[in-house]
Amino acid sequence: MDLTIALILLQDGILNGAIYALLGLALVLVFVVTRVILIPQGEFVTFGALSLAFLANGRVPGTAHLLVLMGVLVCLAEAVSCWRARQWRGYGSTLGWALVLPLVLEALAPLAAGPDVPLVLRVLFALALVVPMGPMIYRLVYQPVEQASVLVLLIVSVAVHFALTGLGLLFFGAEGWRTPALVEGTVQIGPVAWTAQTFAVLATCAVLIGGLWLFFSRTLYGSALRATAVNRRGARLVGISTRVAGSLTFTLAAAIGALSGMLIAAITTIYYDTGFLIGLKGFVAAIFGGLVSYPAAAAGALFVGVLEAFSSFWASPFKEAIVFTLIIPVLLWRSFGSVHLDEED
Repeated sequence: MDLTIALILLQDGILNGAIYALLGLALVLVFVVTRVILIPQGEFVTFGALSLAFLANGRVPGTAHLLVLMGVLVCLAEAVSCWRARQWRGYGSTLGWALVLPLVLEALAPLAAGPDVPLVLRVLFALALVVPMGPMIYRLVYQPVEQASVLVLLIVSVAVHFALTGLGLLFFGAEGWRTPALVEGTVQIGPVAWTAQTFAVLATCAVLIGGLWLFFSRTLYGSALRATAVNRRGARLVGISTRVAGSLTFTLAAAIGALSGMLIAAITTIYYDTGFLIGLKGFVAAIFGGLVSYPAAAAGALFVGVLEAFSSFWASPFKEAIVFTLIIPVLLWRSFGSVHLDEED
């Protein structure tokens, strides 16, 4: 290994680490607010990347049809809840975002897949297809068991992961896809040519992290999420709806996952099950922060990305094992300073 190879590996490590940082932040956000370890986070990555790939190749993505199906189920579930409570206030808004919006997007999908559509518009349309799946999954799967233990919620997450993976195979097939680069060109830095896509990914990650910081520190909804993360019971006592908080966190997680998939799909081939490994590496990053610290999760993600890149050079067949084995010493290290607390209702 010489300096040039080391810099190339460092570029790959930083690029992958930035993506893992976003996923790690999303996992921490969902866990501290809802106590859900969101294993299906990787499926949002896959759906976002493959939706954009289908649109770029002139095909209507299966997420357009899946969104309508999920929206119908959400409307039925909400109708049952309203009928039992004899309270129909708010059901109209549910029909709007869970049924009308998916039907409109499905009708516009052939236009978005047409020729001469700018890539930026296709990115926005793919986000519109995937992001609503976050709150829909929360409403259908997690909201009915929101008072369950963390272990039960984890088992539910595993089931959701397998279900979404199967749906990904059904709607996208087993073939791998790539998307066009968001930014073309290269930038020469020393002996290494850095792709413009790398800087686009890093800039997007920085903007998203900064946007999340502003959201949590300067907005009412952000303050509500922080209060829910600190004390769910206290948040309910002061009038904060933990269900709304959960739905909002799943929306943010879906948006982060889908955008992350679109960023990396230009540099790696994405299959229907690719998101699982990517999501697991984001989970390793989140473990660095004990599933509660955002800065530690981001730092852990960069470390995971660099470790993976250099492992691929020194021991390519074992790079995944090396990354995931890292969980063991990190868990041991965190266990030494942990204090057991009874789980809050």
